[in-house]
Amino acid sequence: MTKKSNIVFIFPDQQRGDVVGYAGNPVVKTPNLDRLARESVTFSRCITNGPVCMPARMSIMSGKHVCEHGTWDNNIDGDPSTPNHVRNIRDAGYRTSLIGKVHLHVRKQGDGHSRDHAYKMHEWGWVDSHELRDIMAYVSAECYFTDFLRERGHLDVFRSYMEIIVRGENQRTLLPWETPPSALPIDEDLDMYTAQKAVEWIEDYSDDKPFYLQVNFPGPHNPFDSPAEVRALYDPEQMPPAILEDTSGPISPRVQSSLDGSRLNNMTLSQERLMRAYYYAKVTHIDHGIGMVVDALERQGVLEDTWIIYTSDHGEMLGDHRCRNKGVFYEGALNIPLCIRPPGGSTGWQSRALTDQLDVVETMLDVAGARTLDGAEYRSSLTDKILDGEDASGAQKGKEVVYSEVRLCSMVRNDRFKMSVDSLTREPLDLYDMEEDPSEVRNLVLEPTHKDVRAELLENHLGRLLDKLDQTKVKKYQDTVLADPKRGGWQALVKPPSTSTS
Repeated sequence: MTKKSNIVFIFPDQQRGDVVGYAGNPVVKTPNLDRLARESVTFSRCITNGPVCMPARMSIMSGKHVCEHGTWDNNIDGDPSTPNHVRNIRDAGYRTSLIGKVHLHVRKQGDGHSRDHAYKMHEWGWVDSHELRDIMAYVSAECYFTDFLRERGHLDVFRSYMEIIVRGENQRTLLPWETPPSALPIDEDLDMYTAQKAVEWIEDYSDDKPFYLQVNFPGPHNPFDSPAEVRALYDPEQMPPAILEDTSGPISPRVQSSLDGSRLNNMTLSQERLMRAYYYAKVTHIDHGIGMVVDALERQGVLEDTWIIYTSDHGEMLGDHRCRNKGVFYEGALNIPLCIRPPGGSTGWQSRALTDQLDVVETMLDVAGARTLDGAEYRSSLTDKILDGEDASGAQKGKEVVYSEVRLCSMVRNDRFKMSVDSLTREPLDLYDMEEDPSEVRNLVLEPTHKDVRAELLENHLGRLLDKLDQTKVKKYQDTVLADPKRGGWQALVKPPSTSTS
């Protein structure tokens, strides 16, 4: 029996799809990803199924849309008994391993060391695990990374730095362009620690089984604490500008909530460029870590028998529309990179096929020869497209539509239009013509000329999806998250869009 190929899933947090060199970005420095892309198929129109960490990660684990698995936002525990791709790949004969940020369960201050939660990783299906925390938690959190820093005498310096980031100087939360460079040596920060642990795991691997290794970089998620040495590679004045055009049409509740939380209304062009430079530097730093992992595979003689899949959970607004972070359906938050290198590599080419994270799940199950998951009608394996090559008839053909959902709002996109609705009332909130208005500055949701477009997207697509909405999980979400008075109550996010313009 022929041995199955290994799978390495490289998964940074909050990586924009257009901030990689191979996507045509002329400024960002990603030599390792560019090298990988030259032997891969890259997908330029891949979207996240949930533009916030936990919703996206639960969709990737379960192969389900947010309205089905019910993780509408962060701070809702995922259920480890949920059928998921990791367990199925393990059961197909793979040794499964996780190194990095997981973010499938809620961690609280003082809840112990990450090793105390290792049993949860086993329940999800990982045989080996080295779970790390979101960098913002390290003001007080304990895990393998804090052990590492303590041994080197750098933990107090790091925690003092994180106090500034989390609580701000003079008790004022820092804005992105105010983020100081990393206080740690360039080879000892959280992302390089993640890369080094992955390298060690690859070098020490001796099992006869094929392996499935997830390398989950915690960055380039904010804060953009890039090292000073890497920041020096970028001239802020040369950064691509954010989308700051005046908009027309209604402002949806999702967008208004992002505007209110971003605090970028008075951001200057110089500040916006500085923020982008810090983010780009963090992307470049992680690119070095990705190169370390790929080089380790090559040194161990397993690169040519390994599928490498690089993508992210969601993007980063980075000042576009004066928003930051994620949680909206603009392209900055929705569009994610997807680069897949088959064993032996391919003649690098790009597909504009419309695809999403659920297709990544089905691709990995297909590669592993693993049992598929329920809901396969919403997922399409990309293996045939990759192996058939760029001249095949299906090279540029993707899904008719893709979906994304967060905080009781749902979005559908086809080749031309993108529309979001209130998931409970199905009231349209945003409509953009991505062909005529790729910057998304004209919300057409109230335009009479687009009545038929709204009806078609709602009746033929979003309606079908939302028929699967789990009302019990909606109630849990409302009770545990949106009822929090600090969030303004769940009703605040499902009111009709404002008719004002900005």
